[in-house]
Amino acid sequence: MRAVIAEDSVLLRIGLVKVVEAAGFEVGAAVGDAEALLAAVEEHRPGMVVVDVRMPPGFTDEGVRAALVIRRQWPDVAVLLLSQYVEERYAADLIADHNRGIGYLLKERVSDVEEFVAALRRVAAGGTALDPEVVSQLLLRRRSDPLDRLTPREREVLGLMAEGRSNAGIAEALVVGDSAVAKHINSIFTKLDLPPADGDHRRVLAVLRFLASA
Repeated sequence: MRAVIAEDSVLLRIGLVKVVEAAGFEVGAAVGDAEALLAAVEEHRPGMVVVDVRMPPGFTDEGVRAALVIRRQWPDVAVLLLSQYVEERYAADLIADHNRGIGYLLKERVSDVEEFVAALRRVAAGGTALDPEVVSQLLLRRRSDPLDRLTPREREVLGLMAEGRSNAGIAEALVVGDSAVAKHINSIFTKLDLPPADGDHRRVLAVLRFLASA
């Protein structure tokens, strides 16, 4: 799969190119601002983009706005956002209408190459990859009546689901059995009035849809 990288820091951009290529992707272009990103996507038609949230000229939300344009014009392009800090508003904006092939990670996660590559591949395959800190902020920001129905343990499970963990991954993180995780998940869907869905990614996307609409 071809990828386009947008990051204004030259050193980080070079590092991202090397990591992305080592993960088996072809890097069509690596650029330093949002305008160049849109031009590169138009030219190279990548399968995914890795985008810094804040880029020149204003260093505010140029990357997010460019990502939203990309998802409108090329809806099949997966988007992985990188941010220096937790800015849940930007994650919510992107997830609200486009909750497939979406990732939002803190830049510090890039230093853990194995974790970053796993997230990269998951997003490229149409899944989701949300930084645990972002998930935590989304949950706090969107506490409403449906979320108040959940027990503390169900909130933990919901957070891990939103990170993209499988049942086995959740069971390992919470040191419980797979059957216990399945029961918690069924309870979460019931309490949140979410329709049945098949497959791990469908399940996570249903959770993200709820978070985006709350």
